[in-house]
Amino acid sequence: MTDEYLFNEHNKEEFPPAHTAEHLLNQTMIRLFGCGRSVNAHIERKKSKMTFLLDHKPSRQEEREIERRMQEVIDADLPVVFETVSRADLPLEVSADRLPSDASDAIRLVRIGDYDVCPCIGRHVRSTSQIGRFEMLGTNWDEHEHTFRVRFKVVQ
Repeated sequence: MTDEYLFNEHNKEEFPPAHTAEHLLNQTMIRLFGCGRSVNAHIERKKSKMTFLLDHKPSRQEEREIERRMQEVIDADLPVVFETVSRADLPLEVSADRLPSDASDAIRLVRIGDYDVCPCIGRHVRSTSQIGRFEMLGTNWDEHEHTFRVRFKVVQ
């Protein structure tokens, strides 16, 4: 498919390093905790936050492991590439559940090396080393909802 396809309107102006880190944090959490992608995300230049549904409150050791793995994948200098596929041809590891109801048949996938792939029409860096340093600013656990919020920033 051609890269000149007009995708759905996009109402955000992402900060590419933080937005790309969002993709990496989603996959890091999936790999560490077997959870789904974030249920809520607010990504900004100065400070970002993402919330995940987990089966337990992460320990301090697990929190340090999140930060360590994030920096490891950033330092790996993985390429960020785009691919356009039809909705019917989504790879098995990509869910259409979060696509807007009015999403076009052509879906843009963002691949970050062999680490993560997901549909996205936002702006990204060309490779993970352009993200800079990932700093976890803090976390919150809601025992009732079983939600784990991660606050972070990227420092270039």
